[in-house]
Amino acid sequence: MTKPFSQACENNKGPILEVLRRYLRPGCTVLEIGSGTGQHAVFFGGQLPEVTWQTSDRRPNHAGIRLWLDEAGLSNVRRPLALDVLQEPWSAVDADAVFSANTAHIMSWTAVEAMVSGVGRLLAGGGLFLLYGPFSYAGVHTSNSNRAFDESLRLRDPSMGIRDFERVVALAEAAGLAFLEDVAMPANNRLIAWRKTSAPA
Repeated sequence: MTKPFSQACENNKGPILEVLRRYLRPGCTVLEIGSGTGQHAVFFGGQLPEVTWQTSDRRPNHAGIRLWLDEAGLSNVRRPLALDVLQEPWSAVDADAVFSANTAHIMSWTAVEAMVSGVGRLLAGGGLFLLYGPFSYAGVHTSNSNRAFDESLRLRDPSMGIRDFERVVALAEAAGLAFLEDVAMPANNRLIAWRKTSAPA
């Protein structure tokens, strides 16, 4: 099997790392939801050796993730957990932060709801949720390229699509997550940060 590869991961890993460095403290454990190819896990794990990075994804993606992890040989990056946000209970893991990149727009809205509420249940007070990807604002896309991307997603699968920032923030608030920051990223993407402050509603 050849290692899977995502050009998007290569393009965005540097800017994402700059934000992660501001939020992730030495000794913390990060659960990555939807590790995909495994590229982000290997890069962030290598750049943040004091952070434990727990990969996760649905089982069909595990073989590719393991190829990246085995080649890198990083002691702080853990082999993938089986995690489908729609299937409860989630795999048992203690995490101080949750990170997910380019997942919300390829999930159904029901899955986005399940992911955010699951993160709210998983994190203890002070825990962080960091979500990267494209978002619209009050139903308006931030660029023509995002509008075209959204249309292509919905043509491929009507359940997919770029999510509205305000709707995701409302989900997070209901899950006990307080909005911290909305960071502009390259290629019309964003990185949104929340902190767990209360029990889910």
